[in-house]
Amino acid sequence: MRIHFTGIAGAGMSAVALMMRDAGHEVSGSDEDVFPPMSTYVAGLGFPVTYHFDVANLPNGLDVLVLGTSAKLGGDDNVEVAAARARGVRITTFAELVGEQTAHRENIVVAGSFGKSTCTALMAHILREAGHDSGWMIGAISPSLPATGHWGTRHEIVLEGDEYIVGNGDTRSKFALYHPRHLLLTSLIHDHVNVFPTFHDYEAPFIALMHDLPKGGLMVARDHSAVHKIAAETDAHVVWYDTVPCDGWFSEDVAYGETTSFKLVRPDGERIALTTTLLGAHNIENIVGVSAFLLERHLVSEADLAQGLASFEGIRRRLDRLTKTSKVPLIEGFGSSYEKARSAIDALQLHYPERPLIVVFEPHTFSWRSKDALAWYDTVFAGVSRVLLIPPPGHGAQTHHQSTHAEILERVYQAGVPVEGPTSADAVIGSLSHLKGDEIVLLLSSGPLLGLPDRLPAVMDRLYG
Repeated sequence: MRIHFTGIAGAGMSAVALMMRDAGHEVSGSDEDVFPPMSTYVAGLGFPVTYHFDVANLPNGLDVLVLGTSAKLGGDDNVEVAAARARGVRITTFAELVGEQTAHRENIVVAGSFGKSTCTALMAHILREAGHDSGWMIGAISPSLPATGHWGTRHEIVLEGDEYIVGNGDTRSKFALYHPRHLLLTSLIHDHVNVFPTFHDYEAPFIALMHDLPKGGLMVARDHSAVHKIAAETDAHVVWYDTVPCDGWFSEDVAYGETTSFKLVRPDGERIALTTTLLGAHNIENIVGVSAFLLERHLVSEADLAQGLASFEGIRRRLDRLTKTSKVPLIEGFGSSYEKARSAIDALQLHYPERPLIVVFEPHTFSWRSKDALAWYDTVFAGVSRVLLIPPPGHGAQTHHQSTHAEILERVYQAGVPVEGPTSADAVIGSLSHLKGDEIVLLLSSGPLLGLPDRLPAVMDRLYG
């Protein structure tokens, strides 16, 4: 098939495009207003990509146009969509395409409110390092993998399963289309309030996902009350994991450092010594879940697991160190929800307990911008020395009760955290140009952060190197 991806710089879109290319299809893509790291990544994918929407981008003989879900793409009003429709070309979403193309594979779906990308990438990396040509689809970039999407020659394929809706007019969760044979469920915490107003709304697609698991399938799940509540909805074999003793797999004797060591405890009580360079207690949790799944399925040996974990470099925007020489480390985290933001802050406070932490935060997602979630700001920055809070973006503001920049700043101030409201990258850089030298700086967002991830590292290296 000839497949064109309108909105190719979406993390899921580019991953699926690479899977389809690996599977032998002809692939092209287009996008506008993209930012690093995806803009840089997409530029090197090795197939035709243009950075504006135009009818001329559609190749002759096009079979399928895959339309991304971002509001900036214009939906049905996009010129490429209109042209494809006029030609009689099928228009679909990447989730539908993945579901169709992998319907006869052994699909391992990694789902949950947080940890999905890290767990999917870690599982794919360990399998690859063990010599298995498994497939994968990941909604983030990992330096440990050659690409975010890979078709593979083995029957199993690891799919990051997003609970967010398929697309405009299709309110099914993406993972509902993925025909799961097995499931790794990392968490269940209310998120995406713009499409799931209540926790009941949010948990419903996860319950449906469990219903889809066949007898003989495996569900490895975090030992959490919300997950226990709905676990009876599956016919699969359920195995639990945690970072404290539980009726399943857990970690013990964790020694945090530049390289963290710990023991993985199997259900039979056997201990496996493991090491990782990933930061934070949340990543120990991720590792335990992935390890439990791989060993329960006998996909790798304990030695393969230990070797693959030790060599895994994580994923971009999940506590990456951006500076090279600065004695004030600049680290980038992914803060699309309260739990993700808080886990990044907790990780740095855990590894650098004596150093003041400065957070540059962008409330990019609908959840962070909603007045309904203003209470998140009461505690999310607990223990932070200073917050530089840049304005929320305006796209999609009419779809929910959006907070103003001033309202968010006031909420953080009332929480007792020193906060500033810079509105430009230059203002942020100016504020960070007179540090004592013992601080840690965390960039935290799921958005472009005024281009600071590209500009700020060189400044910090020059000022504090």
